[in-house]
Amino acid sequence: MNVNKSPSQATDTVADQAAQGGESAIKATQRAAHETIDQLSEKASEMRDRAAPIINRVATQAEELARRSADAVRETSQQLRDRAVRVSDSTVGYVKDEPLKSILIAAAAGAALMALVTLLSRRDRD
Repeated sequence: MNVNKSPSQATDTVADQAAQGGESAIKATQRAAHETIDQLSEKASEMRDRAAPIINRVATQAEELARRSADAVRETSQQLRDRAVRVSDSTVGYVKDEPLKSILIAAAAGAALMALVTLLSRRDRD
């Protein structure tokens, strides 16, 4: 610092130095912020790269589970259809073998059903 400066020049010099110090601090803060953002971006990219295979594996497993479930439903459905056909064939065979007994069983079942319906309808009215 020059000793021959006037007080206003000295004040200007101090103000200039303070402004330069402030600018340096701002630039240092900006550099630190940019470095931090770059580091965060790299970490996010790494995490995305790590997560992609896991997500793909989970998606593949979910697709396989859905495929197996659909196959199981189809198989169970086919088994139920086959069983219904066998029961129907068995019933037709029984009716052919025992026509009178079949008519009596059907009449008894119908009478029991009508008695139940009548009983329930009386309860609703009361």
